[in-house]
Amino acid sequence: MPVFKDTAFLYDSLGGFWKELANRDDFKDAAAKAGLVIKFDITEPDASIWITPTGVRLGSQDIKPDITMSLTADTCHAFWKKDLSLPVALAKRHIKAKGNIAKVLKLLPVIMPAFDMYPQYMAKFNL
Repeated sequence: MPVFKDTAFLYDSLGGFWKELANRDDFKDAAAKAGLVIKFDITEPDASIWITPTGVRLGSQDIKPDITMSLTADTCHAFWKKDLSLPVALAKRHIKAKGNIAKVLKLLPVIMPAFDMYPQYMAKFNL
């Protein structure tokens, strides 16, 4: 059974988590400095989460991503639970990336505190 029952639930939970992360000063500063538009093209259920220099957007957007990360919602959940590392997920094609992945990897240190936030945030959704 998938972790996220439908797109609305995914946006409420995972989308809400990204928005909370984007409100942190360290993340805001790093995202603005990187100047990247990252699109997470999620399946099972279908959703799009966009990380931009000015914040997080959900759903279809009329902007061009610098980097697109394609993955299932369950893979995304496993990543945040620290059950799957980004380099391994990319190597095994659990996550498919288009664009300059080296720039995304530079953001990993900024999101490290989010790994501790994720279980606490998702507990309110019984995940």
